[in-house]
Amino acid sequence: MMRRVLLIVAGALLLTAAAQQRPFPRSDERDLMVLTIANIAATSGPTGNIDRDVLQAMRKVPRHVLVPKEVRSRAYENLTLPIGYDQTISQPYIVALMTDLLDTRLEHRVLEIGTGSGYQAAVLSQLVRQVYTIEIVEPLAERASRQLRELGYSNVTVRAGDGYVGWPEHAPFDRIMVTAGASHIPQPLIDQLKVGGKMVIPVGKSWNRLQLTLVEKTKTGKLKTQKVLPVAFVPLVRASS
Repeated sequence: MMRRVLLIVAGALLLTAAAQQRPFPRSDERDLMVLTIANIAATSGPTGNIDRDVLQAMRKVPRHVLVPKEVRSRAYENLTLPIGYDQTISQPYIVALMTDLLDTRLEHRVLEIGTGSGYQAAVLSQLVRQVYTIEIVEPLAERASRQLRELGYSNVTVRAGDGYVGWPEHAPFDRIMVTAGASHIPQPLIDQLKVGGKMVIPVGKSWNRLQLTLVEKTKTGKLKTQKVLPVAFVPLVRASS
């Protein structure tokens, strides 16, 4: 069975002194990326405009630092990029859309399933009180942990483990984001979502035939679901027993 480790990393609300003083290059490219996202959302997106706070968060996070060196030159294009271990980082528009759909608040605690490069967690950290994120590929979890720490983020906690089972020790969560394709909505994640909470998850029978789905947990504990957009994601996999 996969060895699970707990990795404490940084987030955006409490930046270290070094991170506060460090200028991140390529700000013009981030500005252009955000403009591209806004244009896509306004002209062809399923929900219309992306919240300005989401766009501002994406303007701040240095995506190029959180992808492998060999693809950094394309970090701010609206592309899915490989990050190793047969995993990918979602295109910026999808990151923005999923973050927007979560409808976060500063007081929220968020669970993310699928840390990957750590980019989505870094974006979320700008918008909420605490992010808990789980990555099944241990080397990716360790790399994301190290890079997020080096970037100075302080409200993100990363763990290597099976995201399907969630993180019951820190439940319930105000919001849950799943960044891998699932054949169904995992019951443990439903159980760990607060009443009134929201989850964004790609659901479908195969990785390239998924529907990005917004899930809301009603006061009676039932789920209200809304299909938002056809998407393709790497599959949500389980730890071997």
